[in-house]
Amino acid sequence: MDQYEFIDLRVQDGVATLTLDRPDKRNAFTDAMRAEFIAALERVTHDRAIRALVLTGAGKGFCAGGDVAGMQQRMDAPAGEVAFNGWSRQQVVHHAVGLLYRMPKPTIAAVNGAAAGLGADTALACDFVIASNSASFAWSYIARGLIPDGGGMYFLPRRVGLARAKDLIFSGRKVDAAEALALGIADRLAEPEALLAEAQAWAGALAQGSPTALALGKSILNQSFELTADQVFAMGSQAQGVCYTSAEHRASVEAFLAQMAQAREARQ
Repeated sequence: MDQYEFIDLRVQDGVATLTLDRPDKRNAFTDAMRAEFIAALERVTHDRAIRALVLTGAGKGFCAGGDVAGMQQRMDAPAGEVAFNGWSRQQVVHHAVGLLYRMPKPTIAAVNGAAAGLGADTALACDFVIASNSASFAWSYIARGLIPDGGGMYFLPRRVGLARAKDLIFSGRKVDAAEALALGIADRLAEPEALLAEAQAWAGALAQGSPTALALGKSILNQSFELTADQVFAMGSQAQGVCYTSAEHRASVEAFLAQMAQAREARQ
């Protein structure tokens, strides 16, 4: 795989494990790290040999959010450039989160420690979250006078409901692993030493499904809260038409018919 300074990307048996690798800073994102993250996500997206992705963090934390040094640089910019510089940076952040959210294959966040701010948003951009018993989540933007900018205002209400999302965002309070599971922030818990193996096994099981059906189904499900039933039905009809032509569907039907033929012969 490609070599990065702040990202570790490895593939085994069709499952990519992408590790945020800046443990001395609790894997907080810098501009350089974000650029590598985007490059790695694009690599995983376009490599058809990769069937699923696990995202985790190196060391004790999953991701502490944005690097504070970057915030200092933003404040030191000339007053007339702060807003546009901020807007430009947001486009890059949203591009990274969008790549993860829209990836046409299953994604699992293996949250090994604290996921704060952008780190918590990034975890929820994945299809599923498995958290270590020692993990925690915090939408701590409010402590910096900010709002969630990594998709948290979209992802969090869809997992926990609007009122609970407001509570977590307005307070910025820390949620431990047990509460995260109870609220629906996390889908599963694991012992710290077993977290990555369980996440990879889960990803491996999901990777057995038809890539065509997974990609098309995910693209519709991701939009289903914003669409009417008739729109979902229409998109589903079009996607199913594509699935009918896929190699996976043909192989599955042919295998099933062969099994049925063998069973009939055995009964004769």
